[in-house]
Amino acid sequence: MPNNTHLSRFMEMARRVGAEVTQLENLQDAAKYVVTNSSGTTLVPRTALSEKHDLRTVLADAGVDVYDGDFRKAGHFPGAGVTFCNFAMADTGTVVLESTAEDVRLSTTLPEKHFVLVDPEIILEDNLAAAVPMTKIHTGNEPKFVAYVTGPSRTADIERVLTIGCHGPRELHILVIEGLSSDLYEI
Repeated sequence: MPNNTHLSRFMEMARRVGAEVTQLENLQDAAKYVVTNSSGTTLVPRTALSEKHDLRTVLADAGVDVYDGDFRKAGHFPGAGVTFCNFAMADTGTVVLESTAEDVRLSTTLPEKHFVLVDPEIILEDNLAAAVPMTKIHTGNEPKFVAYVTGPSRTADIERVLTIGCHGPRELHILVIEGLSSDLYEI
């Protein structure tokens, strides 16, 4: 792995908020990890990075049940979603995804488990370091959706009892893999 000064802090902070963080050598290892840690239908949105790395095929070849259809018809509780992210922030353990495409939003909110592939080169120090890429992402006239994902979904708004997975995935798995993409605007 490269010497990214923010990687160890990111991993520590992501674990503190309940994410599972694992460093892997390549996408084939990530596919094996997904097979071992999930079951059921898996949503993999067609994005620039997923097409560039042929992620759907890599996952399917490892035995992942990759859903091939309209994600709205995938059922109420797909087993997993696998996405890339634009960047991550070390100070909070947050991954950030430009999720204007509905299939990206559905992949990150419907499944029980969300697997995010992160290149260590796109881990930024903090929100301040994210200001420039966020401004660029929001350039143009069209509205954009951006998801900040910090740990598994949680709420405590029902009688102040913490509930995991109420509004999204019960588990967040962050898979750190060198060489995916150092482009903060590619997902």
